[in-house]
Amino acid sequence: MKNILYLFTFILTASVIAQTTNNLDLEKQKLKEALKYGDKTVAANSMFSLIALEGPTSTYRDSLAYLYFNERNFVSCFLVTNDLLKNNPENVDILEMNAISLESIGALEKAIEKYKSLLIKSNNNYHAYKIAGLQFAMNKFDEALVSVKKADQLSDKAEVNVNFQVNKNYNQNVPLKPAIAYLQGLIELNLDKKAEAKLSFQRALKLFPEFTLAKSKLLTLE
Repeated sequence: MKNILYLFTFILTASVIAQTTNNLDLEKQKLKEALKYGDKTVAANSMFSLIALEGPTSTYRDSLAYLYFNERNFVSCFLVTNDLLKNNPENVDILEMNAISLESIGALEKAIEKYKSLLIKSNNNYHAYKIAGLQFAMNKFDEALVSVKKADQLSDKAEVNVNFQVNKNYNQNVPLKPAIAYLQGLIELNLDKKAEAKLSFQRALKLFPEFTLAKSKLLTLE
């Protein structure tokens, strides 16, 4: 009798494993086809199924975060990345998506905290620039000045451009270093440091002579 029960349990376990494997293969194929044809809804559903089948260690939770981020679904992206960071707080890419998501949904104070954590790990001048920009948006001008000066001191890899809306019909992409100088000028203006602001705008134009907004601010000051 014991042998029969053991054999039945073994067969049942093997059957469950085989079924799970078949389900995994099916969902992976569905996901592949959904991404091939740009159906993000089906792709997300397949990722949910894969996460449920694979359990807490599933790498598809990361994929789901990227999918939400690329679709600009920042609320869902924040929730997924928040869970991922509980188990892997050192993941810079996930932390950056989390910070951007918080910024995008208007949770600026929390976004600053995340960018500060990110900056410690990355030492990236863009992350320092983002901190300064958020502090500026919250009228924390003294803190913003400290942050933007730090951004200016960090090395620049010339990989990032910042998009500025000049008017409703025209946006301008500006390299990060002159964007940092321009932000510093704006902060200094709000601190009533007009002479320093003028120098910052001049520096922005020296780095990027076509910088429309910096030209406009400088003309106003002169």
